Amino acid sequence: MENKEIEILLVEDNKNDAELTIRALIKNNIANNIIHLKDGASALDFLFGNGEFKNRDIKKRPRLILLDLKMPKVDGLEVLEKIKANDLTKKIPVVVLTSSKEHPDVEKAYALGANSYIVKPVEFDDFVKVIRELGFYWLLLNQNTD
Repeated sequence: MENKEIEILLVEDNKNDAELTIRALIKNNIANNIIHLKDGASALDFLFGNGEFKNRDIKKRPRLILLDLKMPKVDGLEVLEKIKANDLTKKIPVVVLTSSKEHPDVEKAYALGANSYIVKPVEFDDFVKVIRELGFYWLLLNQNTD
């Protein structure tokens, strides 16, 4: 894993949503190296080389972070704030992928530097389509600075 480029860091506590997301990305040949973490604390440890990830080369950054908002330990807005406040991670595109349609969440996510905010569709086929399109855009079409 350490030698391969990390294409996507998926931070999602819902096991079913995580499995659907990963399956949709792989099935559509959009990403092969996906790291899935179940809470915001683990995501921060991964990105900044702390805790169980203390030996990880933090210069190897993901090309895209898919971030849920409502998570245990550290919520997605706090994770987003820390990502965008750090010079090492602030340029990584962060797509908030959540079930929250609440206007304050949308507003706060953009204020903290989210690159996109997507509400997870409820229907399976719609969910797969959204994941395919967002992966295609952020990994294949979008020009990154790195």
